[in-house]
Amino acid sequence: MPYYSDELIEEVRSRNDIVDVIGGYVSLQKKGSTYFGLCPFHNEKTASFSVSPGKQMYYCFGCGAGGNVFTFLMQYENYTFAEAMEALADRAGIELPKQEMTSEQKREADKRTVLLAINKEAAKYYYRLLRSPRGQHAYEYFKKRELSDETMQKFGLGYSDQYSDDLYRYLRKLGYEDEILKESGLVGIDERRGGHDKFWNRAMFPIMDIHNRVIGFGGRVMGDGEPKYLNSPETKIFDKSRNLYGLNIARTTRKPQLLLCEGYMDVIALHQAGFDNAVASLGTSLTSGHASLLKRYTKEVYLTYDSDGAGVKAALRAIPILKEVGITTKVINMQPYKDPDEFIKALGAEEYQKRIDEAENSFLFEIRMLERQFDMNDPESKTAFYNETAKRLLAFPEELERNNYIEAVAEKYHIGFQDLRKLVNRLALEGEVTRPAPLKSGIHEKKKKEDGMKQSQKLLLTWLIEDTRVFKAIEGLVGADDFTEELYHKAAQELFLQYETEGAVNPAKIISLFPEEEDQKEIAGLFSARIHEVETKKDLEKVLKETIIRVKQNSIDFRSKNSDPNDLKAVMQLIEDKRTLEKLEQLHISFD
Repeated sequence: MPYYSDELIEEVRSRNDIVDVIGGYVSLQKKGSTYFGLCPFHNEKTASFSVSPGKQMYYCFGCGAGGNVFTFLMQYENYTFAEAMEALADRAGIELPKQEMTSEQKREADKRTVLLAINKEAAKYYYRLLRSPRGQHAYEYFKKRELSDETMQKFGLGYSDQYSDDLYRYLRKLGYEDEILKESGLVGIDERRGGHDKFWNRAMFPIMDIHNRVIGFGGRVMGDGEPKYLNSPETKIFDKSRNLYGLNIARTTRKPQLLLCEGYMDVIALHQAGFDNAVASLGTSLTSGHASLLKRYTKEVYLTYDSDGAGVKAALRAIPILKEVGITTKVINMQPYKDPDEFIKALGAEEYQKRIDEAENSFLFEIRMLERQFDMNDPESKTAFYNETAKRLLAFPEELERNNYIEAVAEKYHIGFQDLRKLVNRLALEGEVTRPAPLKSGIHEKKKKEDGMKQSQKLLLTWLIEDTRVFKAIEGLVGADDFTEELYHKAAQELFLQYETEGAVNPAKIISLFPEEEDQKEIAGLFSARIHEVETKKDLEKVLKETIIRVKQNSIDFRSKNSDPNDLKAVMQLIEDKRTLEKLEQLHISFD
């Protein structure tokens, strides 16, 4: 990754107003000094996504997503920091310097380039083998699956030879050393066997990223070998949870949704039939990374998983993951056929399009699968089904949407609308949706106490950036070292330093100091705690004083537990802090 100075990062950040940038993705409305909109990172009906022009930060009070303008692009567009930096610099008309990378960065960048080159060479070699006499049986396999030569070419399909060191010897001839070949995931090297191929005697499916670069492979064994399907291991260029098979083609589709399949052959069969919007996960279950990637290209995903038990389970796992990022999901019914490949061979593209048009709402699909667990001919079991369905209907917070689903379920399962709505409302009054799972004695209380301590520290950090007069009020009494959580402590150090050196605070700049996305999200949460709404200024000052005292008391307790009793300096400091706590008890905070 290129190195950019803190000054340049801050210049790019400050030249890109966060409201303008996020406003290009999310519809925002101003309420007071803050803008609000529907969160783009999870599905919601009531706007809890806030964008603060003063802090130059965003934060969702629903799902906790938050950060500065860099974080937003990294989360929404799935960019690396360097890509976000380049996009924002370009937007602001700032030319980034062509700086030299550190030797370590250069080695890593060079390694990625070499790994991409190795994968490209392997793909070309497999491609040629498929079209040679040695690959005849793999070619016949693809033909038996009714793939045209044009489709095989479009997806770069190939064949890995029956000799288990064939690719290894070929790549060695091209000059690649054992060390880098081992990192490619295509070759294994050990003392007993020497160099040996990961894939041999398999029909090969190159996996490409959205830039059409080969980053890995899938292989289907020819014959009865195990495993039947094999995928490249994860490498420096291949992350299964952040890539989807076929997305390099599907991302440019003009169709309104993406079709999510289970296997490579399903994707290829659908594309050949004219459905250029099909993709599949890479031998793994759908992840939140996949969902975020899909969100970049579509608002709707239609699941076209296998119709067997495993496919149903996969669909039920995928639905909440897609819903969490705000993707509308439907389920395509392919019965009596197992998968899209079989369906299209039997009934053709026109019938498959009809199934797309008739795709089932994902919630109603979940309820239909739930019904299978109950005996609907038995009154007790039938009542249990209605109760379980009512619990799930509570997941819709908005009354209008909930009533629409109650109506749909009532009509489908022959229960009165009013009866089902009364059941849902009764469960809501009983707190069915929010009732916590029972915990072992003491655990809940301890967690609550710890969370309370964290919340006090969060509140004080938020207060400090909302009103810098608080710095003067606590000067000499509370400092950065009184924030005991590691991340909170780092944030507090930067905040106090900013105020001491500049007389002002810049929370968005602090976020840029943390390279990890999760840390940026948590820092945004620290600076976005909800400050209690109180009726009078006097009450506000009282709440602030109580928060300051809790932070100081927690700091003393923390150091008492973690200090060496033989450390005289530490003991003296604790005595001094206890005196300070007494002063805080007498402290009068006024913002007059």
